[in-house]
Amino acid sequence: MDPDSRPGPATAGIPDVIVADRTWRRMVPRAEQLVRRAAALGGGAGSVLLASDAEVRRLNWQYRGKNKATNVLTFDSGDIAVASGVVRREARAAGKTAAQHLAHLVVHGALHLRGHDHGGAGDARRMEMRETWLLRRLGIPNPWRAGASP
Repeated sequence: MDPDSRPGPATAGIPDVIVADRTWRRMVPRAEQLVRRAAALGGGAGSVLLASDAEVRRLNWQYRGKNKATNVLTFDSGDIAVASGVVRREARAAGKTAAQHLAHLVVHGALHLRGHDHGGAGDARRMEMRETWLLRRLGIPNPWRAGASP
């Protein structure tokens, strides 16, 4: 996402939320409120784009050279993009609601923006534990119990 296209500065780590794909409105009622809370708990973000798979695929190709939709992308500019179809499929496969999975991915993305990573086993475990603790504060159960992964 081009940082110059953001609608305005976020305050205190609470992001602007852009609902670019109407599917999000049906999947997650009050998605903007959930995203703002999840991002703030994760340490903040500039903006969060709730997009279609096609848009996230385009961004993934443009910025990472990967021609596929992925669940969540984070950008050095402090922005996060989340793909509606991928979230819906992953949530269904893991026995979660789309809202639970969206919150998890926003927390996950916000933690990446704060420098957390899951490249090695120890790093992955620390990040999972942090995500679980933060999601519990949102009333969302441990996302790792079903073995699902962002």
